Amino acid sequence: MVQRQIPNVRDLAPLLQFKRPQFDLKQRRLQAALTIEDLRRIAKRRTPTAPFDYTDGSAEAEISIRRARQAWRDVEFHPSILRDVAQVSTGWDVLGAPVALPFGIAPTGFTRMMQTEGEIAGATAAAEAGIPFSLSTMGTASVEDVAAAARAASPTARTWFQLYMWKDRDRSMALVDRAARAGYDTLLVTVDVPVAGARLRDKRNGMTIPPALSLGTVVDALPRPWWWIDFLTTPPLAFASLDRWSGTVAELLDTMFDPTVTFDDLEWIRGQWPGKFVVKGVQNLDDAVKLAELGVDGILLSNHGGRQLDRAPIPFHLLPEVVAELGRDRPELWVDTGILSGADIVAAIALGARFTLVGRAYLYGLMAGGREGVDRAIDILRGEIERTMRLLGVNSLEQLHPGHVTQLERLAPRPRP
Repeated sequence: MVQRQIPNVRDLAPLLQFKRPQFDLKQRRLQAALTIEDLRRIAKRRTPTAPFDYTDGSAEAEISIRRARQAWRDVEFHPSILRDVAQVSTGWDVLGAPVALPFGIAPTGFTRMMQTEGEIAGATAAAEAGIPFSLSTMGTASVEDVAAAARAASPTARTWFQLYMWKDRDRSMALVDRAARAGYDTLLVTVDVPVAGARLRDKRNGMTIPPALSLGTVVDALPRPWWWIDFLTTPPLAFASLDRWSGTVAELLDTMFDPTVTFDDLEWIRGQWPGKFVVKGVQNLDDAVKLAELGVDGILLSNHGGRQLDRAPIPFHLLPEVVAELGRDRPELWVDTGILSGADIVAAIALGARFTLVGRAYLYGLMAGGREGVDRAIDILRGEIERTMRLLGVNSLEQLHPGHVTQLERLAPRPRP
C-alpha cells in the first residue's frame, strides 16, 4: 500500500519554480526558437509571401535544394568516448586571418526586402561574433555603409564582397574598386550565373523589385502589418550597385549577367583585386583542378542554394572527391548549400572543408527578429557546433577528420556505358 500524506509547504517550495516573465515579445519568440527551422517558422509568420518565398525558394521543381538538405541529414557520426571535452575551440584561420566559428554569412541579394535592417544587421552581428560577412553585388546597402557598420561593431571585422560579372564590365570593376577602397579583404566571384535560374515561386507571386502594392499583396499583408509598417516608414528600397528596377528578379538578373565570362576573364578580374580571391559556384572536379592551377585562394563548392540549375550536383557530396584530389589547404576548400545546423558545419569540416557559408539560415533569423534574430541564428549554430564537437570527443576543429563522418547514400548513380 502507498502511504499518503498532506504535502508540507516547505517540501513544496523547491518544486515551485516560476519562470521569470519576458515582456519583450521579440525576445520571447526568439528565445523560444531552438533551431534554425524554428526561426524559419517564425519568419514565415511575420513576412509576406513574396519576400519569404524569394528567400525560401529555389529553381524550378526545387529538387537541388531538397537533395542538398537531405545529404546533410544523411550523415552518420562516429564519436569517440572518454575524452576531456570541457574546453572546445571552434575557431581557426581562414584565408590567413582568424575566425571564431567555421562559418560566415553568405552574400544574399535584396536583403532589406526580407527585413528592413537588412545587410547592416547581418554585418554587425557577424562582426561581434567574430565571423566574416559577405555583401552581395545585389545588396541593398552600399559597400561603404556596410564596411563602416561592421568596423563600428568590431575593429577586427572582416567584410567580403561578392561579384556578379555584368555585361557592363566597367561598372562591375568600379564596384570592385569601391570594395577594395572600403577595406573588403576578400572577393568572392560567383561563376554559376550565365543566366538566372527559373525561380518559379517568384513568378507565381508576381515578385518585383521593389515589392508592388496590389490587391493580392494588400490581402497578404493584413496578418503581417508590422512588415509593411517597416517597409513604408523607412527609406525606399534601393540598391548599392544598380538603379531602380520594376520587373521581376529573374528579368533583372538576365539583363545584367554576362553569359560570355570565361576562365580568361576570371584571371583578368583577379588581376584587378588586391586581396584574397575566392571562386564561388564550383560544381565539378575538373573545374576545381583548373582553378587550383590558376592559383586562386579559395574554392567554394556551391550550387547557389539550388537557385540556378535544378538537379545540380550536391556540393557536400562533391567535397571528399575534391579534397582527395587537391588536399585541404591550397587552395582552401569551402562548401555551402542547404546548411541549417551546426552539425552540418561540423560534418563539412570533418570531411575537409576549411569553411562554410550560410545564407537562408541567417535570413530566417533576420526575418524573425531583425538584428537580434541574426544574433539568435548565430547563437543556435554556435551551440550546435560546440555540442556536436563535444559529443564526438574533439576539442578543436583540427581534431576533426573523415573518420568522424560517413555520408549515407540514398541516390546512387547508374553505371555509365
